[in-house]
Amino acid sequence: MTIIAAVPDSPEGIWALSAGVREAKILGTDLVVVNLGLRALDIGGLDQSVAVTVVDRTGRDDRDPVDAVLDEIRDRKATRLVIGVKRRSAVGKALLGSVSQSLLLNSPVPVLAVKVADGDE
Repeated sequence: MTIIAAVPDSPEGIWALSAGVREAKILGTDLVVVNLGLRALDIGGLDQSVAVTVVDRTGRDDRDPVDAVLDEIRDRKATRLVIGVKRRSAVGKALLGSVSQSLLLNSPVPVLAVKVADGDE
């Protein structure tokens, strides 16, 4: 039983990482963090009782972020995906693609969507 957390360089990513650690601890399993940002992810302050593996993308031209996460879910036979979400306007939803929205719609496993707290956006 592996949990995948999709973590971009944003407040949503911080919330997803934190929720992923909590979920892995509750379920007694490991956590695989798919780093969707383009810089190294600092996991030093995480709960050490959870085994965490970070999968980095190699650059802007690496796989599509959605494909990267879905590939990890399938390759690692994950049982849950954790993502961070934020409020978006109707126009924003219509005009801009959303990694979170694509993952919600295409994930082959249950998705825990964590909303960023007001003031952290």
